Amino acid sequence: MDPVIVVGAGPVGLALSLALARHSVPSLVLDATDGHPQPRAARTCVLRADTAALLPPLPGLRWRSWRTRRRTQPVEEIDLPPEHAPLHVEQHALERALRAALADEKLVHVVTDSPVDLLEQDPRGVTAHTRGPSGTWWRGSYAVGCDGARSMVRKLLGVRFPGRTAVERHAVAALRVRLPWEEGEWGPDGVWEPGSVGGALLHRDPGGTPGEVTARPLTAGLWRLDWLLTPRGDLVTPEEMLERVADTLAVWSEEAHTLRVGAGGSREAAGHKDAGTPRARSRRRGAEESPGGIGAYELVDTGVHTAHQRLARHWRVDRAFLAGDAAHLTGALGVQSVDEGLRDVANLAWKLAVAWHDGHDGAARALLDSYEAERRSAVAARLRAVDQALPTVRKSGGLRSLLTGGGARAHLGLLTDGHLGHGLLGAPPTYAGTPLAPPRGSALQVPVRTPPGAPVDDVPVTAADGTRGTLRDWLGGTGGELLVVLVAPGTAVWDSRHWLTAGMMPELAANVERLPLRATLLVAEDYPGAAAHTVLVVRADGHLAAALPAGRADALRAWAEALRGGADLPPGDGSGQEG
Repeated sequence: MDPVIVVGAGPVGLALSLALARHSVPSLVLDATDGHPQPRAARTCVLRADTAALLPPLPGLRWRSWRTRRRTQPVEEIDLPPEHAPLHVEQHALERALRAALADEKLVHVVTDSPVDLLEQDPRGVTAHTRGPSGTWWRGSYAVGCDGARSMVRKLLGVRFPGRTAVERHAVAALRVRLPWEEGEWGPDGVWEPGSVGGALLHRDPGGTPGEVTARPLTAGLWRLDWLLTPRGDLVTPEEMLERVADTLAVWSEEAHTLRVGAGGSREAAGHKDAGTPRARSRRRGAEESPGGIGAYELVDTGVHTAHQRLARHWRVDRAFLAGDAAHLTGALGVQSVDEGLRDVANLAWKLAVAWHDGHDGAARALLDSYEAERRSAVAARLRAVDQALPTVRKSGGLRSLLTGGGARAHLGLLTDGHLGHGLLGAPPTYAGTPLAPPRGSALQVPVRTPPGAPVDDVPVTAADGTRGTLRDWLGGTGGELLVVLVAPGTAVWDSRHWLTAGMMPELAANVERLPLRATLLVAEDYPGAAAHTVLVVRADGHLAAALPAGRADALRAWAEALRGGADLPPGDGSGQEG
């Protein structure tokens, strides 16, 4: 069978081809670039812990906390446990890590300098044409457009892309600096490595200096600073960017100086202001440490980031799909667009794998339709939440209304949830209304803490061969399209050969082997809210399909059939919703 054609080699396209390979599906990546991502330190991604777990090891920094301040006054500090800490990574580093992982995948073929200009479909597959001196035609079973906001695949499919332009705009700078509130230590190479401070959201009065600033650390002593701009303002010149950096560091130095003196520190320890203004010192790269603790800094990269709100009308047209920025544009209020695109990948990869391995029957058609039903609905809900939050955040006095006696502190979450992966703006979606479920009432479920359709907790598990790890280790195709987890207290202290032949295990193992999806049986000592002998049915994207009582082979098979797309329908051409 022909490979899946992936158009675009950004993080989403590369991650999709890697996920397909883990599901034993070959793919052809048509890359319009030369294959060498341009280093841009000011272009970064924040990935949730569960999303990052599906990728190869990345050279990023996991945040330990998030602090919110207004002038010198702390507003809130949130500790981030390692299992939930976001990973901050430069986008070019993410792409390089993915390309390195793909270099070892025999099922992936990346073709550089190959921009797509034609796409044709028929009942058996997809044909794509790439520009070049002679032009080349490529044949695939399916095609996925991961080619960004100006997606040629979306245009060739005739899919509309409505929404709003320039919802938010930020000036961005990446600089190597030690900020006054950060904790950490000097590395062996003389570079300051941030420690407990993950990020700080600072806000000034409207029109004040430096305004609203988000400071987020990277590796190697780098920080990314984002200044909120008017949505449709003038261009930011290089001179204005330098002035903005200098002014911000000067204000922070001055605040740190005030805090030190106010805490009882001597003027000599804090630095005397007559020795030179903080602003002048902060402008001088290579200068001695300024009064507030901000020393020499190096401006590495700058840019302007504009957040748009757009959502493609359809994400599937016959055998072609859209993912990432080709399907949706997000980014306002800290919503993370790359992370959202990687969730598209996790949702689509296992479904394409089932369709690719099983053929093009009615079940596969229903399964592939569920990608748009689940992911488009989830992103639409995210965009609606941003639309509702923007007037509250931007027109209510900002952090002033969040201070004691100043108004509703609940608004603070609207400024931080998108960054931290919390709430409507950042938390992983729950596919509660998924079409991939048996008829209501036909399969009894038992309660656990995780709602149906939500991401599962990353609990320790043991495989039938004795391999131990956490549940995420088997996600993303490693364990197949389905994971079946038995909650069996006491099994963690025994070698697997002892409990594999005891109790209900032989029957459950045989039932898993007969399922219509490639499935892996795992055993957990416990799971939050689950009684002993509960069976968890977990999709390859880490979302809980069902929690069932043990010994119900009929219910387990009913859910596997539903996740495959339901009962087989008469063979068709695999066509979905027209765009």
